[in-house]
Amino acid sequence: MTQLWDFAGGIHPAEHKHQSTGRPIRQAGLPERLVLPLQQHIGAPAEAIVAEGERVLKGQRIAEVTNGMGVPVHAPTSGTIESIARLPVPHPSGMDDWCITLIPDGEDQWCQRHPIADYRKLERDEVLDTIRTAGISGMGGAGFPTNIKLRPPKDRKVSTLILNGAECEPYITADDMTMRERSDEIISGLKIMAWILRPERCVIAIEDNKPEAAAAMKKAAEGTQIEVVVVPTKYPSGGEKQLIRILTGMEVPSGGIPADIGVMCQNVGTAIAVARAILEGEPLITRVVTITGEAVAEPGNFDALLGTPIHYLLSQAGLQEAQLHRLVLGGPMMGYTLNTPDIPVVKTSNCVIAATAQELPDPEPEQACIRCGQCAEACPMELLPQQLFWYAKAGEFEKAEHLNLFDCIECGACSYVCPSSIPLVQYYRYAKGEIRVQRAEQLKADRARERFEARQARLDREQQEKELRRKERAKAAAEAQAKKKAEAEQAAAKGEAVDEKAAKAALVQEALARKKARTSAESNAQPVSTENAAPDIPALEKQLTQAKSKLETMQSMLEDAKAQQADNVDKLERAVAKNHERVKRAEEALAEASAETTPATQSTE
Repeated sequence: MTQLWDFAGGIHPAEHKHQSTGRPIRQAGLPERLVLPLQQHIGAPAEAIVAEGERVLKGQRIAEVTNGMGVPVHAPTSGTIESIARLPVPHPSGMDDWCITLIPDGEDQWCQRHPIADYRKLERDEVLDTIRTAGISGMGGAGFPTNIKLRPPKDRKVSTLILNGAECEPYITADDMTMRERSDEIISGLKIMAWILRPERCVIAIEDNKPEAAAAMKKAAEGTQIEVVVVPTKYPSGGEKQLIRILTGMEVPSGGIPADIGVMCQNVGTAIAVARAILEGEPLITRVVTITGEAVAEPGNFDALLGTPIHYLLSQAGLQEAQLHRLVLGGPMMGYTLNTPDIPVVKTSNCVIAATAQELPDPEPEQACIRCGQCAEACPMELLPQQLFWYAKAGEFEKAEHLNLFDCIECGACSYVCPSSIPLVQYYRYAKGEIRVQRAEQLKADRARERFEARQARLDREQQEKELRRKERAKAAAEAQAKKKAEAEQAAAKGEAVDEKAAKAALVQEALARKKARTSAESNAQPVSTENAAPDIPALEKQLTQAKSKLETMQSMLEDAKAQQADNVDKLERAVAKNHERVKRAEEALAEASAETTPATQSTE
């Protein structure tokens, strides 16, 4: 016999399960329209990949998750996409979200399916990808994507795989009836998950208030190594951490996951979805929903298409609106009141309670805490609900978090036993929400700061590189200018020396030639008048001085131009050469004048 352990706390509320177990699971039928929220589980919302007016087939993907953790959404039947708009969705706050509205055409025409005859011949990653493509998420809790849950960290070997059939919350009987009528499919799905994980032990846990389900599962598990274990009825024994404690005696560490201690839990509904996805090629488009409460004439369980409006299921169960006082989605412990019956069935919807005023009366007004300690005794997580309440109410969220607020599973046991009618779970949900918002804002601020710092570092680096390049260009330009200047000075100095020497030689030769010509002319002609032959020597000297001054100016401009702008060097060199010619002509004229003046003076004397 399998050894069982007990967990701390827990309560025994009235079960009210007999109301919905008297009839077999019924087909809900086809409503006029199906409303499919783009987010039906924990993780990133899907994005629509169809357009308004487009016709789709049953099982066709109509929304896909491209980034982040999530699974796609499929069309539950064939029909036409009416709209993609924000509509009411299942949520405690009654919020709206993006939904695809599908108008069924009544043909129920399937798209092409790809069943796998022998999944053992495939790689495990291929099977996991098929599970993800089928849109399967957990159907018994928050809706964690199944393919991710079946892929634990490589350093976390799963030794025990638990199939959770406890269904401990009052009123809900969806899993109970599923185990009674579809036990073979549950075993098939469990075998597929066991093949993926290779655990040492597979266990199906069922509370002892479900003898028919336990018998059906034991019969289906004959000839296998799967254990069917009946556990004592105690709320919340169906909680993941509590069930692990009952079956293994181990506790999941605070802030950890079951895989940390080598255990994994899956829901019986999830097992059926896995079996259908692998063996029949069908995505997750239906689920079993319990419709119960004293305000319906024919309570029971319905196999409903995802997206079916709650009011349609209520009409199928014979809703008596005159007696209806309150609609609750989920169980009376962890569920919440619906603002409208127009919200659709999603992958995590398991129960709707149409209660009368006597069945679920309005809660009593909240009174002051009397510090009785009953909430602490009932808490299955061994927390301090009273202190958590005070901190949550006062907005001291950091202190609440230090008291392991996020270990709270929101089972409602503390609120159930509170004599002051304090809605403790609502305070905890509020505090968790505020902490998540603060974390998101802090993360956003940190990322913005990181982006700003990275940008500043990039700008500083670019500025440094730009400054370095500027200095290198300036240095190279200075070196080039210095080199050109040196070359120009050397060439200019060399050119001036050659020109000056040649000029002096030419002047001497010209002077000698003129003297010889004058001498021969004087011997054959009369003396020349001093007044008519004497040149204007002061004017010539002034002209020479001006030419030399202009030459010096041009030479200075040439040197400046070579240092500042190489483009004007040629022009200035031509100007300097022209002035060299002018100086040369002036010197020649002066030499000639000097030579002519000397004989004339001697002749006069």
